[in-house]
Amino acid sequence: MKKTVELKLFPDQIDDHSYIRKQAASLAKVRLDDVTLVEVSRRSIDARGSRPVFRLRVDVWVDEMPQKQPSQLESFSDVSHAREVYIIGAGPAGYFAALRCIKEGMKPIVLDRGKDVRARRRDLKAIQQDGIVNPHSNYCFGEGGAGTYSDGKLYTRSKKRGKIIGVLQMLVEHGAQEDILLDAHPHIGSNKLPKIVSELRETIERYGGIVRFDSFVTDIDIQNNTVRGLTINETEKIATDNIILATGHSARDIYELLAEKSVYMEAKPFALGVRVEHPQSMIDRMQYNQEVREENLPASSYGVVAQIDAVGVFSFCMCPGGLIVPAATAPGEIVVNGMSLSRRDSPFANSGFVTAVSVEELAKHGYEGLFATMDFQKEVERKLFEAGDGSQKAPGQRVKDFVDQKISTELNPTSYIPGIYSADMNALLPDFIAKRLRKGIIEIDKKMKGYNTNEANIIGVESRTSSPIKIPRDRETYMHTNVEGLFPCGEGAGYAGGILSACMDGENVASAVKRWMDGI
Repeated sequence: MKKTVELKLFPDQIDDHSYIRKQAASLAKVRLDDVTLVEVSRRSIDARGSRPVFRLRVDVWVDEMPQKQPSQLESFSDVSHAREVYIIGAGPAGYFAALRCIKEGMKPIVLDRGKDVRARRRDLKAIQQDGIVNPHSNYCFGEGGAGTYSDGKLYTRSKKRGKIIGVLQMLVEHGAQEDILLDAHPHIGSNKLPKIVSELRETIERYGGIVRFDSFVTDIDIQNNTVRGLTINETEKIATDNIILATGHSARDIYELLAEKSVYMEAKPFALGVRVEHPQSMIDRMQYNQEVREENLPASSYGVVAQIDAVGVFSFCMCPGGLIVPAATAPGEIVVNGMSLSRRDSPFANSGFVTAVSVEELAKHGYEGLFATMDFQKEVERKLFEAGDGSQKAPGQRVKDFVDQKISTELNPTSYIPGIYSADMNALLPDFIAKRLRKGIIEIDKKMKGYNTNEANIIGVESRTSSPIKIPRDRETYMHTNVEGLFPCGEGAGYAGGILSACMDGENVASAVKRWMDGI
């Protein structure tokens, strides 16, 4: 028999397993001696009161034990000689599409323009320390995609809990901590994700799939609105009638290639702004109402939103105890993003602070056509680069100085390794963006007292929040609306917004390919 109860624990009680067992048995109204197992199934932090508490959902097993969950790999078999499915991109969508292909009895061939996760580290070091951007291997491109080296947050607004648990279990089977199955906002950390990603690749290859790096798709052969093949690195031609396109939100050259092939796409709204970096201790005081964060409490996070002139201004990809990293994908641009290691023990807290940018609004500023949003995005990134010294050093300003439209005489310490320099962000950002961000900070400060402070910096530009292009597909078949055999997938197609949703979309698309192949 299983009974489920809810517990509320203070931080100093969370590791007292004997106490948890007694409390759970009492709430379940069963004798402690009859309890065979107490298992936490859900965990979150509630910081709304005077002292933060952990809220646990606990399963109490009486006179029996739960059945052990079988490995998802038990349903896998060798697909070496099965029908091939070509997947462009080795990010979360691409790899989970490949895993689902194997489960469905198809042979995935994954093509990635970048390097494997280990070799990729050298290119990240070159960006950080030397300002050298490899357009095929960087924080966005390469094995694992943008998620591998940008925190590893596993949160989604999707309500399809069963599918979410399936993805999380697959990650656990490949080395992730089991805590991700419990936490309301699970997180792995950019120091642990590379090994997990390489384990996923090894599984794909062990069952007969193929993963190829340094394989940049330079052409897609489309005849009579039907996929006929693709070209790798301009010379290697491959015949295929199917492609899962899982390239991520920064593969601008792929969008341009599809446009040349008259593949229908749409300009898509996205968001643009800055990274805000506070001392983590300051965010802890705001969120936990404690001068010194209590032991067992993690670095606190936040999520904020305001409506300014009927347009959203909001935090994005908040990284407690995190770092700001250079996320440019080509020379001549400045882009920043955030990440955290598994311990989240950096003295800094950073978050994107961005505002929605619509296609209609950009039209009023002279940006029109399919690439209106992408061109706007590129222009802002180039402007910030040209304002600097030719390196990946980023412009910054103290938060209150930005709001008051004053140049900062000095900047606070930062986690951003290439370094920052004082700049007038109000002049570097488009005026309508800067204006909304200023107003947004003032509004947020009313809810989070102290947010608008000169103890914090803003650093620009946070521009890769989502794809600026949507590649439409049929709702049921997942196939492109007018190209037979082309299956847009994940963030790059406009159908995901993070690691988890990209993984689930990859699985859904791979299953759709199987139905298409079977003529269902």
